[in-house]
Amino acid sequence: LAVLLLARNEPVSRDRLIDALWGERPPATAPHTLDAYVSRLRRVLGPDSIRREPGGYVLAVAPGDLDLDRFEQIAREGRERLAAREAKSAAERLRAALALWRGPALADVVYEPFASQAAAALEEQRLDVIEERIDADLGSGLDAELVGEIERLVREHPFRERLLGQLML
Repeated sequence: LAVLLLARNEPVSRDRLIDALWGERPPATAPHTLDAYVSRLRRVLGPDSIRREPGGYVLAVAPGDLDLDRFEQIAREGRERLAAREAKSAAERLRAALALWRGPALADVVYEPFASQAAAALEEQRLDVIEERIDADLGSGLDAELVGEIERLVREHPFRERLLGQLML
């Protein structure tokens, strides 16, 4: 399911799914087992949720159905407000976007080979929004209130130059 969600609305080949599930040495029964897994997912998600196309399986996900979609939309709104120099409103939207996070991205599968790159990319997105929210808070005059948070973030991510610059401010 995680592989299909990461590629939502795009075909995922059977080979890619088999590789994600079993790695380089899949059992001889892998194709049959994959079909059984997809069948179970269809029962849980609904019969039209997963289609078989020439390129593979496609998980149909409507815009806004995933937390990630909502996160990206709300973050985009925050960035637009920040660009319009509406710092307080931008900070509120960026906080709302960050509130959708419930811990590390793909925490249940992060050690699976297919998930590590995706989890890193999602974490990068989250950190970008945190930095933008800090910019908005700085623009709202909340300098002193941010020092502790930025110091913690710099300790956690010492090579993020933007955070170091924000701490200097």
